[in-house]
Amino acid sequence: MQEAEPLLIFPYNGNGIEALDCIGSAFRLIGFVDDTLEKQGTDPNGYPVMDREAFARFSDARVLAIPGSPNSYRSRKETIQGLGIAEERFAKVIHPTARVSPLASIGCNVLIMAGVVITSNARIGSHTCILPNTVIHHDVVVGDWGLIGSNVTIAGNTVVEENCYIGSGSSVMNGLLVGSGALIGLGSNVISNVAADNRVVGNPAHEIGKKFS
Repeated sequence: MQEAEPLLIFPYNGNGIEALDCIGSAFRLIGFVDDTLEKQGTDPNGYPVMDREAFARFSDARVLAIPGSPNSYRSRKETIQGLGIAEERFAKVIHPTARVSPLASIGCNVLIMAGVVITSNARIGSHTCILPNTVIHHDVVVGDWGLIGSNVTIAGNTVVEENCYIGSGSSVMNGLLVGSGALIGLGSNVISNVAADNRVVGNPAHEIGKKFS
């Protein structure tokens, strides 16, 4: 049996806590890393929450970096790159109940939570977080730096460009293009292309303007 690899999770946020359920026997959590002084110490589960010095102190540990929220997802790329972690050191964490086709490709620094289904030849970029019970179908491409909520369906031949946020409960129709930096609000039904940097919500989804100027 392969020995569990040591793991650091950055930051100490909701997705980081949920990642605890996903690491299975492949990893052994050393603790969390967070820049917020008030969070540092010991969490209620007994795991240490440390500053960035932990990356050097535990130099043999793999790293799962999953910052971001609907309000901050656009800064994920800058935040993760700012850690200065070599690409080969990043972990790929997949919950034991997730079903990932052997034909699919998965990048580095990816968290795939419970019940996710990634079918056929889908391609998932690096630095991506996919929450529980989402289904990603054939010929879908999800770009780097993305956050995909729970119970999302992305139908075949859809391209989600880099640094997008897809809110929980949303459905994206087949053959569409979701442009880079776009945000799809909770429970939206997307039936047409979404322009880069735009926000869409509703059923059917409609634009409500750009997230950032």
